[in-house]
Amino acid sequence: MTQSPSTPSSPSTHALHDLSLHALNQALASKQVSAVEVAQHFLDRSATHSNLSAYVALEPEATLAQARAADARLANGTAGALEGVPVAHKDIFVTKDFATTAGSRMLKGYRSPFDATVVTKLAAQGVVTLGKLNCDEFAMGSSNENTAICAVGHTEVEPVRNPWDTTRIPGGSSGGSAAAVAARLAPAATGTDTGGSIRQPASFCGITGIKPTYGRASRYGMVAFASSLDQAGPMARSAQDCALLLSAMCGPDLDRDSTSLDVPAEDYSLKLNDSIEGLRIGVPIEWWGGGAQSEWFPDMPARRSDGIDVSVQVAIENALKEYEKLGAKLVPITLPRTELSIPVYYIIAPAEASSNLSRFDGVKFGHRAEKFTDLADMYKKTRAEGFGDEVKRRIMIGAYVLSHGYYDAYYLQAQKIRRMIADDFQNAFKDCDVIAGPVAPTVAWKIGEKSDDPVANYLADIFTLPGSLAGLPGMSVPVGFGAGGMPVGMQLLGNYFQEARLLNAAHRFQQATDWHAQAPKGY
Repeated sequence: MTQSPSTPSSPSTHALHDLSLHALNQALASKQVSAVEVAQHFLDRSATHSNLSAYVALEPEATLAQARAADARLANGTAGALEGVPVAHKDIFVTKDFATTAGSRMLKGYRSPFDATVVTKLAAQGVVTLGKLNCDEFAMGSSNENTAICAVGHTEVEPVRNPWDTTRIPGGSSGGSAAAVAARLAPAATGTDTGGSIRQPASFCGITGIKPTYGRASRYGMVAFASSLDQAGPMARSAQDCALLLSAMCGPDLDRDSTSLDVPAEDYSLKLNDSIEGLRIGVPIEWWGGGAQSEWFPDMPARRSDGIDVSVQVAIENALKEYEKLGAKLVPITLPRTELSIPVYYIIAPAEASSNLSRFDGVKFGHRAEKFTDLADMYKKTRAEGFGDEVKRRIMIGAYVLSHGYYDAYYLQAQKIRRMIADDFQNAFKDCDVIAGPVAPTVAWKIGEKSDDPVANYLADIFTLPGSLAGLPGMSVPVGFGAGGMPVGMQLLGNYFQEARLLNAAHRFQQATDWHAQAPKGY
């Protein structure tokens, strides 16, 4: 779908929620609209569309107070780069003005005494916090069906719904973030990606999302799931919007986060419009096959990867043809250990989760069982009541693989294969600049369709897990629609610290197409 020329968006010709984050930023800076007007508009929309269960915390007084302060700075000439722009945060980042639950009964009603570094960095640039967004419990899930917190406007716990089809999931674990951006309930949102939790919901909801190189964005104040994998990133409608947010989010935080990299922040907007003539796009033979493969690479075995929906592959093949028109070159590469990423991830991540979640015992903060006989009984009942089934499942797996006699057989072996997966990527990047492929094998599935089959949920992460295990930057870019008229995203992966290259490639594609500008009916 090609994009026709148009004049820049402005509040006078478009509803505020139709404006991109970039356009809103310009409108605020030029005083065409006030931060209070913008914030109130999105607060009203969030209340109107509460059926999506996207928000779990709204504090209008706190939001409007931040907006008034932003307007004051805009008036006196001390505005930040994103002054007055409203952004909602995944409920995995702790915030002083909003409750933080991580989607769990264990933290229901918890108020943090400090803000996460990501929240602080965005606020320093003038960002106004709209609210907190629903997510899978402790970010464990691929569908956002694992939440245990009642959303704003609801009296019972409900899963987040995809605005393109409210009978379907939005993806997870950052499903609330993806649904809110797609439905225009927020111009942008923060998310976290442990094994694909920014890229997969972005794909399922037809928005853009990027996970930077591991360590680029501080993990301080981000409720931990798997410490060697968790990474924060922005979710918005376009690569241009994501570049603005990522520039503000990243940077060293050495005093508070031991995993933070001592790499200065960049302005990711600077190279958005660079030519991609000659860009080498790697196409992994293990990720797909069939018609496009035989057309582009006649010597490559013709095959379709098991489980990939044909409509998903067709959308991505068409996107790659568009890249060829823009001057990019497609090259075959191999990532031979792709299939091993699932067992490796589901050993390492649960192992780290079992350690991280041991702090939730009812002693210092969070839920505590009302009735118990002794300390051990309090631990058992508190954790039994506070954690959901998926969290318990992963804690048990993690405790098992770390136990005496099994550490060497499982955890240590998984770490060795993880290094091999990272080496596979380095070998591939000798022949290409970026790697392209599916984000997920299918479009978003029906709510409840895989609830009784955790392994089916795990298998849906096959294409996002390798990049996460290697700590590489990756993003999802809308490239069309598949089965049931649901959005399809294409994954772009780059080498370490190549976020600017990824955003440039995505932006040039979005200048030539308008998949990213499509909105679900009724929103």
